[in-house]
Amino acid sequence: MHRGILCAAAVLAASCFAERGPLTNRIVQSGGSGGSVTSYLARAARQPVDWQPWDREAFALAARLDRPILLYIGSDSCRACAEADRSIYTDPQIASLINTLFVPVRVDRDERPDIARRYQAAVERMASLRGWPLTVFLTADASPFFGGTYFPADDPVTGRGLTQILPEVAKRYHDQRAILMQQAAIVRQLALPGPGARGVLRGGVVREEIDGLARELDQVGRAPGVQSSVRVAEAASLLLTAYAQGRDTLALRVAERALAVRLDTGAVRGDDDDPPRLVRAALAGALAKAWVVTGDVRYRERGRAIVRELAREADPTLYADREAFIMERLMLASATLGEPAIEARARAAIDVLLRRAYAKGWGVRHSLTSAVPLGVSVGLLQDQVQVASACLVAHQLTGDLRYIETARDLVVIIERDYADSLGGYFDAAQSAAIPGVVNDRTKQVFDDVLPGANAVAAAVLARLGAVTGELAYRRRAQATLEAFAGAIRGAAPDGLRATSYLAAAREVVGAP
Repeated sequence: MHRGILCAAAVLAASCFAERGPLTNRIVQSGGSGGSVTSYLARAARQPVDWQPWDREAFALAARLDRPILLYIGSDSCRACAEADRSIYTDPQIASLINTLFVPVRVDRDERPDIARRYQAAVERMASLRGWPLTVFLTADASPFFGGTYFPADDPVTGRGLTQILPEVAKRYHDQRAILMQQAAIVRQLALPGPGARGVLRGGVVREEIDGLARELDQVGRAPGVQSSVRVAEAASLLLTAYAQGRDTLALRVAERALAVRLDTGAVRGDDDDPPRLVRAALAGALAKAWVVTGDVRYRERGRAIVRELAREADPTLYADREAFIMERLMLASATLGEPAIEARARAAIDVLLRRAYAKGWGVRHSLTSAVPLGVSVGLLQDQVQVASACLVAHQLTGDLRYIETARDLVVIIERDYADSLGGYFDAAQSAAIPGVVNDRTKQVFDDVLPGANAVAAAVLARLGAVTGELAYRRRAQATLEAFAGAIRGAAPDGLRATSYLAAAREVVGAP
């Protein structure tokens, strides 16, 4: 009752400065990325909030109505997002506040990871918060000026509930526009990737950072109730490589401790960020490497169980980058663990992926459900590098040169469409921009749900150089790594997020 009175009063107070425009929920009509709407967005389509897709029309509407944008980003694998959809965005009073004061825009993090990373960086700068969902308030040109992660419906004690925040943000937008625009400009500058991360790549530094990663993984492995994640599995895999190549016994002990709890777990479930299928694929790869390094049959048997489980899952992911990551890890793990039938199925899945999502000279599109013809749909850097990496593994296992040619073509495309003159590669091509709004592009090197795209790009370039003998690839790999070398030293959101970068750096320059 108390919250209902507050909501009604807030709507009444806000009506003096909010134009009631003819908003309708456009999520269903948007059809995602040219195909069917994702299951996460489908939930939004049934809510009383008049959600808009991320498109030109939404920003034009915000400008015409002179309203700020409420951008909400989440995903199916985020439990807090599911709770918010059940208890907050189905509430007609909260919906009335949002529809009266804002133009609400809903984004699926998995469908548009480039947008998610862009505003995740902004929220980290504004509020020192990291997590999902993201709730960000934007000007009509897409510049963020306030935001956070999860906001409850009502919190009269701290004033951090949506009932309190929504009318206050809308009032500030109209009464303090000049100040908000200055704040938005500062946030943009702080969140933009810049040249300051460049550094010299040295083997000794890489070794120090791997030692730091081992210490952090050791803490994670000792924590009670820790869940599996892609980052934990990939970090353990890197430490197993360090042991195999340099007999680093500390690295081995830490990796084994991290994997030990997963030997006794019947089911593998990801944390709030990591879908279970991705976690299983990464863990299968780590267990296969652990069996090779140690000869412990427990790793082989648990790894076999996981690859068989993955192989039984008939439905592929919706996105090219995720499917490529899963199939790459599945190919390597099944080949190592003695599962030739599963290895063959994983290679066949890569061929299907290439037919569905890749066009020579155009690259890989992100959505595997898109109805847009190949060669038209815009992909992301993560799609190009993950598919190229999977192709290199397929070539390693089969010797088929068409996989090398595909990887070469994708490298040409990332240089053409994603390269930054300051170094490294942008997450999205410029062609994905919406005219008339700010289209800041991020450059991802730290691992998130998937390995950092720039780290994977460097690894692909290094491996292409090794396979073809062309030094130009290796030089480009080192230049890509050096574009971020200054950011790696102690600057990762957490040490495990630097795993893929360190693995690529170890391959390029070595580590004593």
